[in-house]
Amino acid sequence: MKTLSWTVCFLLSVAILSCGTNKKGEQDSSNMPVANKFKIKQLLEKNTCFACHKEKEKLVGPSYTEIAKRNYSNERIVELIYKPEPENWPEYPAPMIALPHLDKNELLEIANWINSLN
Repeated sequence: MKTLSWTVCFLLSVAILSCGTNKKGEQDSSNMPVANKFKIKQLLEKNTCFACHKEKEKLVGPSYTEIAKRNYSNERIVELIYKPEPENWPEYPAPMIALPHLDKNELLEIANWINSLN
């Protein structure tokens, strides 16, 4: 019984130690844990994202699931929030306004959540 306990403990330790870093030992933002939905909802409300976007429906802008299908990196999504490129979404007549004042870390959390929808 003790051997089984030690084996389970060892395997769990190895699994935990092998998670969360890339080859250089740096955290890759594309591998960040997906934030809980409540926190994401708060960030989307705080940054007024819901004025133009919904999770699964078109509004003024594309849905978050539609954005996720584009397979943009988290960093690219943040770039497009800071400096939108309307030519990426020609089917939407109202171009997104630039939002360079928003917090990058919050936007990376939002981008990570968007990419989790794909």
